[in-house]
Amino acid sequence: MPRGPRDAPGFEPPLILASRSPRRVGLLRRLVADFAVIPSHVPEEGDDPPVEFVRRLALAKAEEVAHAHPESIVVAADTVVVVDTERLGKPATPEAATGMLRRLSGRPHQVITGVAVVHAAREVRLVEHEVTAVTFRRLADEQIARYVAGGEPMDKAGAYAIQGGAAQFVERVEGDYDNVVGLPLARLRGMLARAGLWIR
Repeated sequence: MPRGPRDAPGFEPPLILASRSPRRVGLLRRLVADFAVIPSHVPEEGDDPPVEFVRRLALAKAEEVAHAHPESIVVAADTVVVVDTERLGKPATPEAATGMLRRLSGRPHQVITGVAVVHAAREVRLVEHEVTAVTFRRLADEQIARYVAGGEPMDKAGAYAIQGGAAQFVERVEGDYDNVVGLPLARLRGMLARAGLWIR
């Protein structure tokens, strides 16, 4: 890969995160100090079952950015929350966020993240997923109303941020905590190594 100044013609960053999520940026920084952030523009739509949905979207996001940056290793992810068989994405309105949190109140649910790593120049195309079980305490309507009024649920799958104000809602986490935040680092580390990026 070219190793010049970032503004040099033809420069390709060694690693690109295809997401504007500050949570994923912060998580990836725990593995790799230097990477570029280039969000994809793939619509988060579809009626696939949850695992297929997140894997398909993660790969589509990574491939879109990798097409323009073939010499870089591109990481992308997509996360959904599943309660019973219902897939909960990001709420479009405060009312939708309230409804999601009421569904999750006092019940277990799954957080499923699809992760893709693509290095187009080497024809590397990896996609995996992680599942974490989370159980919420029973939430009072007043708790939900205060949380939604603060705005935190609005760009989060399932309408909550486990590392933020919703930490108080959690009774139990079974599995990878980082996955619930948005990027399963243990799984990603292995994928990056297979793509040729070794992390100490």
